[in-house]
Amino acid sequence: MPLQRDLRQNHILAALPRDEYQRLAPHLQRVDLMLGESLAESGELIRHVYFPLDCIVSLLCVMEDGDSTEIAVVGAEGVVGISLFMGGESTPSRAIVKSAGSAYRLEGQLLKAEFYRAGPLQVLLLRYTQALITQTAQTALCNRYHSLDQQLCRWLLLSLDRLPTNELVMTQELIANMLGVRREGVTESAGKLQRAGLITYHRGHISILDRPGLEARVCQCYAAVKREYDRLLN
Repeated sequence: MPLQRDLRQNHILAALPRDEYQRLAPHLQRVDLMLGESLAESGELIRHVYFPLDCIVSLLCVMEDGDSTEIAVVGAEGVVGISLFMGGESTPSRAIVKSAGSAYRLEGQLLKAEFYRAGPLQVLLLRYTQALITQTAQTALCNRYHSLDQQLCRWLLLSLDRLPTNELVMTQELIANMLGVRREGVTESAGKLQRAGLITYHRGHISILDRPGLEARVCQCYAAVKREYDRLLN
């Protein structure tokens, strides 16, 4: 696939003026990312940033005992590694691939140099960061006040928005780790959605059958996040 067409799969790169992304293009390396692959670990120096094309990356808050919970997801709308251009060289969160696919990798120092040019890329990255902060805050609110059924619907819809298909490969154990809940709870909630005809689930493969049905069940958090992304990034 030609590089220029690939670039357009990522919304930030797609929004760049031609001369801006042509300057970046020679430095972008296309990489295949596998399910469960770590792109960044808490406290480690960030050496690269990633512009997802058709994969999804989960940002996780990790506790000292190893337990974790998802605070945000990143897909083709964004970039993994915002701490680098926000003034830090490391991040308190962990970045794990939750849906395999491809991304463009860029050396962190090159991104910082482009960011400090104060051109169109800086504006796009700052607007994306604001949207990501909104998602993180709304996730915290959702985890505190809403039912696991609603949280699972939100999680599925956010994933669906970032996938080229309605299929997601993810075990219930991994979903439980993402949501910071017990696996039994995910099994029960997924069973309810399946009996309602909204999804099918078999051996780690989730198919979304009725998106409007999921949207009817989800809490207000999903719409709040989507509105902010649409407002800032369209």
